[in-house]
Amino acid sequence: MATYKKKGSKSKSSRNKLEELENKSATAGIINTLDDGASKTEQWVATNQKYIFITIALVASLVFGYLGFDKFIQQPAEVNAMNEMHPAQVHFESANQTKNDSLFNLALNGADGKLGMIDIIENYSGTKASNLANYYAGMSYLNLNDYQNSIKYLSKFKSDDEILGATAIGSIADSFSQLNQFEDAFEYYEKAINYSNNGFTSPMYLLKAGYIGLEINKSKKSLAFFNRIKNEFPNSIEVTNIDALIGMASASAK
Repeated sequence: MATYKKKGSKSKSSRNKLEELENKSATAGIINTLDDGASKTEQWVATNQKYIFITIALVASLVFGYLGFDKFIQQPAEVNAMNEMHPAQVHFESANQTKNDSLFNLALNGADGKLGMIDIIENYSGTKASNLANYYAGMSYLNLNDYQNSIKYLSKFKSDDEILGATAIGSIADSFSQLNQFEDAFEYYEKAINYSNNGFTSPMYLLKAGYIGLEINKSKKSLAFFNRIKNEFPNSIEVTNIDALIGMASASAK
């Protein structure tokens, strides 16, 4: 039976051959493009081989340099700094127990050839010991009533420890309070409160922030702080007389 074909149409076999040729041509074009790209890449690598090796060497030297710095420089520096700081730590701990100004000064400045906290900060910059020395120095100056220096050194101290970090921030607030900079004190007490929620520092700084708030017309915040002490820390020392403080803050907040 004859099959009707439209004028100008190609047979199935002709179309298949044409498609096959086109596919071969397209494939050849792709292969040529890939070959050209590969050749250009190879040429670039060959031409710039010297620079590639230099770059790899630089990267490797940076990596190994860091590892070497950490192992052969940073780690020994940390050990030396901690050893050098030990006598000053002993002076600080004794001073903290006795509230002896002379011992706080020894902790800060050292004695008998031993380094003080200020020396550790200056001589071992970038070490953990130097960071910790900022805390000791700041607390020593706070006890010596040198509030400007207390703020200076405590502001440099960084810690992930909930108690230590909050105490440093709260002590900055104490220093501002002693300088009658109550707005700054209130700000830092809030920072100390927000830094950590624990049964030791939280009720202490909630109470202090509450007192300062009453002084600077922030009675609503004071009321909130006092209520937190009553509700969240009912077994704390700060809960003593808290009802009277709540009443005072409530009256002022109206």
